[in-house]
Amino acid sequence: MPEVYGNTTGLSPHAHRTLERIYRRRIPLDAITTPELGRSLAEASRETGRQVGVLVHRSGAIDHVIVGDATRLMLPDIGRLRAAQGRLRGLRLVHTHLFGEELTRDDIVDLVRLRLDLVAAIQLTPEGEPRSVSYAHMVPSDPRNDTDERIPPYRVIGPVLWGRLADDFGDVVRSLEDEFARVRRLRANEAKDGRAILVHVGEKAKPHALAASEDSLRELAELARTAGARVVDSVLQLRDRIDPRTVLGKGKLDDVVLRAAELDAQTLVFDHELTPTQASTISAHTDLKVIDRTQLILDIFAQRAESADGKLQVELAQLKYALPRLGQKDDSLSRLTGGIGGRGPGETKLEIGRRRAKERVSHLESQLRRLSRDRGERRKKRARHGVPVVSIVGYTNAGKSTLLNTLTGAGVLAEDKLFATLDPRSRRLRFPEEREVIITDTVGFIRNLPKDLFTAFRATFEEVQGADLILHVVDASDPAREQHIETTESLLVELGLAEIPRILVFNKCDRLDAEDARLLGHRRGVARVSATIPESTQGLLAMIADALRSRWEEAKIVGRYDVEVAAPAESWAD
Repeated sequence: MPEVYGNTTGLSPHAHRTLERIYRRRIPLDAITTPELGRSLAEASRETGRQVGVLVHRSGAIDHVIVGDATRLMLPDIGRLRAAQGRLRGLRLVHTHLFGEELTRDDIVDLVRLRLDLVAAIQLTPEGEPRSVSYAHMVPSDPRNDTDERIPPYRVIGPVLWGRLADDFGDVVRSLEDEFARVRRLRANEAKDGRAILVHVGEKAKPHALAASEDSLRELAELARTAGARVVDSVLQLRDRIDPRTVLGKGKLDDVVLRAAELDAQTLVFDHELTPTQASTISAHTDLKVIDRTQLILDIFAQRAESADGKLQVELAQLKYALPRLGQKDDSLSRLTGGIGGRGPGETKLEIGRRRAKERVSHLESQLRRLSRDRGERRKKRARHGVPVVSIVGYTNAGKSTLLNTLTGAGVLAEDKLFATLDPRSRRLRFPEEREVIITDTVGFIRNLPKDLFTAFRATFEEVQGADLILHVVDASDPAREQHIETTESLLVELGLAEIPRILVFNKCDRLDAEDARLLGHRRGVARVSATIPESTQGLLAMIADALRSRWEEAKIVGRYDVEVAAPAESWAD
């Protein structure tokens, strides 16, 4: 017996038989609908008082008969067949509208999010007879259009009087798929994850909600750029509370799906850590790739990890993130076989079972504990040699690696990207009279650092524990610098490093305008530098020497102090 989908509660046996008979109809590819199908749908709507629709395969067979309520139709799960980029679904929706209304927003959303061949609404007369038809199909975006102009990804036709529909639907579908394929070829040179839309939802009740949301969204854009995505749009919504299932409201999610189709975006990046339920619900609502802020950061770390322990730490964080999601049918995760969120040594985590994943987590934690002990022994060894250690910490992309290069001539990688440095780098800085220090560059901090990542990299952060002095580097040109200072200070407290003396170093001061420079000039006890200009670091070197004078004296290294920039030094051997 063929199944009738949707709102079947309360239907009489005769209504069930009327709906089941619709499966007998066949519709040629070139026809949007046929008079026989239209009459069958209208008869079923009259008897049930509800919208009735069919999903028609290109072969002409009816795949699904669906019954809704008086104003809308809820489509069943039709899977992902043929829904790849550049292809349509191979199904068209033909359904009735009881009150003569044209295509609704829900119809358009279904067309776009499911990539249907076509959606057609048969407008019925008050007597329940077919009167006219409105229909819509998708149209490809122009890959050469990089403007902000909103071009709908669909075309609406009608209403057309019943019986006057053109019989050229097959030609339209074929030409559309040819055009989609051409656009896909033109996009082939873009990054794997292509174009992304960023989504941030803030809570109205929080202080300065709008400003904080804008700062967070700006940071998410930098994370996406660092990961290799091209940001084509961003969505910011303030709500009383975050929706527990879809983060933003369902209506807003529909808007985002339509916007993604307009801009030919392939990825939605949420500025939150999505719960397994949220990830699953959002993925069920769209064929777009759905990732969250945590996955984005994990992906960047996977790209940047070079040392063996760095790779172990990334894999551990990825596994801990994936474990709660392995037991669910999560389509967003099932698509993470490559690209953002799927790179690195943990990329096969979705193919292993929960039990094996837990075993792997235990093994990695054991290895990292051993590495932590090894680091501790090396720190003790350095302490016995009496050489002071200075650790550079700060928010990501504050210029820590550039400062290390300028002070020591180290030549380590320094890029204008977030988390350019992942593995710690230690270099020697020599002062006059044979006095020297070890300067260590560390991974940058970031607000809302994923807890699994923080735990996995705790051994790396412990490198700071043996420091005699901390240089807290801040990007002075960043509008959110005060929040960055607060984030770094709170993480130092959490790591038990609050008691270590530190110098606040405002970097990139050459980028400040006159007013910001004046305000910053009133702060006392801080160093103001431009790490790309060696001469600007003279004051900082003097402050370092003054802070470490007693440490040198304890090591019985006594001599005259004159500030000079150290020549390039060899790497300090761990």
